[in-house]
Amino acid sequence: MQGSAGAAPVDEAWQIDRLVAAHAASAAVVRRTPVLTSASISERCGGTVALKAECMQRTGSFKLRGALNKLRTLGDGADAARGVVAGSAGNHAQALAYAARHVGVPCEIFMPVDAAVSKLDAVRAFDARVHQQGGSVDECVELARRRAEEADLVLVHPFDDRDVIAGQAGVGIELAEDVEDLRRVIVPIGGGGLASGVALALTQLRPEVEVIGVQAARCAPVAASVADGGPIEPQGSRTIADGIAVKRPGALTLPLIRRWLTRVVTIEEDAIAEAMVILLERSKLLVEGAGATALAALLTETVTPARDGTTVAILSGGNVDLGLLATIAAHAETRAGRRARFHTRVRDRPGGLAELLTTLAGVHANVLALEHVRDGIELPLRETGVAVTIETRGTTHLQRVLARLRGAGYELTVEA
Repeated sequence: MQGSAGAAPVDEAWQIDRLVAAHAASAAVVRRTPVLTSASISERCGGTVALKAECMQRTGSFKLRGALNKLRTLGDGADAARGVVAGSAGNHAQALAYAARHVGVPCEIFMPVDAAVSKLDAVRAFDARVHQQGGSVDECVELARRRAEEADLVLVHPFDDRDVIAGQAGVGIELAEDVEDLRRVIVPIGGGGLASGVALALTQLRPEVEVIGVQAARCAPVAASVADGGPIEPQGSRTIADGIAVKRPGALTLPLIRRWLTRVVTIEEDAIAEAMVILLERSKLLVEGAGATALAALLTETVTPARDGTTVAILSGGNVDLGLLATIAAHAETRAGRRARFHTRVRDRPGGLAELLTTLAGVHANVLALEHVRDGIELPLRETGVAVTIETRGTTHLQRVLARLRGAGYELTVEA
């Protein structure tokens, strides 16, 4: 990969005057999202780090930029009047449905059978017709393609479309204008529309800026082959970064990524989850897994901040399923020693359980859940098993709680 600096010409469709015009044409609907600073995140990463909060965009992600630009190019002709169709796991679906309602054209969306309920409800709230079929984004895009041919609708691809890419370039344009000392940009990659658009804008406006792509390790078709220019092998796996879980990038986006990005790295699930929690705790930002991958790359030192100037992590979306968020938060509490679950035995008689709870209260542990476990385990006569989930003030306090319980004669099995 050659990076963003270079003399190779940019295709006419993506020359900077056209990208700027597309950005300006969408300004009445698309929010100019803020670039936020965080002293704690910068200190932890070892450089000046800022966050481009596309999670605060209308419909919750950058996708509105590309969808709206695509519809704008259709104008008021017959193509627009018949309607549009797309396949998406959620963010592109919401964006296209919102944009279609804004311009007054019919919209149909194909979404995976296991799409988050919150995303399904959001798409329907924008008056789109939802077809819940297919097991992946790629299958939904293919279903949408067939529907477009059958009903003479306009297919709006989530990333492999010139007008969509041009719309996503608005993120790069805003960064070039808003961050004077911009040196490095880290951007999530799924199909590659956002990464391509950002790189195309910055290579023309700020050629000294590096653009680095990030993929979830469980689904990283670009990172797996882009360094040596080899063929893309289709990949697909469940990941908390479902917004970028595509089997392969686009025919348009892959050459752009190879030409204009400095490199592409991968991030593991645990690191993505940790980044989501840090953004929520430190910056009060609700960011989905795909959106947190850029910061995860910095927190794990997979990518380091620029030596001088500002490094920006693009938080591409905030449409996270609340059930998943609760699970991630609980795991984070456990890793931090603020939550623990253990098994022990108490005497199966009046007061036996009260003695355990009194011991916990004496060391200021808060009981979140308690369950009697009588089946499936070997227990002495007149004893019962219990599984207890407690909340503590951190690792030191947790160790003190466990020590007090063991000192009181309780045999403990602590879940990892």
